[in-house]
Amino acid sequence: MTNSPDPTSPASDSPTTTEQVAQATDAVAPAHTGTDEVMDAGTFQRIVEPRSANRLPLGEGTWHQVSPKYLVVQFISNGAVLAIVLAIALVLFFVLDQAWVWIPAGIVSVIILLTLAVLPRQARSIGYQLRADDLIFRRGILWQRMVAVPYGRMQLVDITHGPLDRGFGIAQLKLVTAAASTGVTIPGLSQPAAERLRDTLIDVAETRRTGL
Repeated sequence: MTNSPDPTSPASDSPTTTEQVAQATDAVAPAHTGTDEVMDAGTFQRIVEPRSANRLPLGEGTWHQVSPKYLVVQFISNGAVLAIVLAIALVLFFVLDQAWVWIPAGIVSVIILLTLAVLPRQARSIGYQLRADDLIFRRGILWQRMVAVPYGRMQLVDITHGPLDRGFGIAQLKLVTAAASTGVTIPGLSQPAAERLRDTLIDVAETRRTGL
C-alpha cells in the first residue's frame, strides 16, 4: 500500500529556499551570459582599458556599458561650470579691477579642460557585470576601481536623475550595502535599463537574504 503524501510535510512546500536561490540566479542569467536587449540598447560597444600591462583585467563574462548620452551630459555640465568661472573672472577683472582673479580662474579652467579631454575614455571605461553571486562594477583609466557587490548584502537600490539626465533620458542607479566602501553608483543608464536592473537586483537580493 502506498501512503499518500502528507500535505503538512516539508516535502510538499513549494518552492524550497535552494530552489528560490536557483530561480533568482536564473533571473540574472540573460544579462550574465550575453547581451541584453534592454540594458545594452544604445550603449557603448567596447569597454576601454588602460594601456598598461599591469591594469586590472576584465576577466570573463559580459560587460554592460553606459549610454553615450552620459558623455553629452558631462560635457554640458563641465562646460557650464567653465562658463560660470570665466564670467565671474571677467566681472571681477573689468568691473572691480581685480587682476588676481585670473590665477584661480586659470587653474580651475585648466582642470576643467583636462577633465573634458579625458571624459570620452573615462565614459567608455565604465562597465558592470552581473555574475552568479555578485555585481562587478569598474571604472577609471588613470585611477581604476573595480568593486564586487554581493547580491545578499544589498540594502537599497535607488534610481536618481537630475534635470539634465531627465532631458536626455538617462539615470544613475545607486547600490547601498552595509559597508559604505562597497557602495556603487552606476551612471549613464537609460531609464528602461535602470528600471530593469533595479528590479532584477531587488528580486535576487531579497532571495539571497532569505537563503542566508
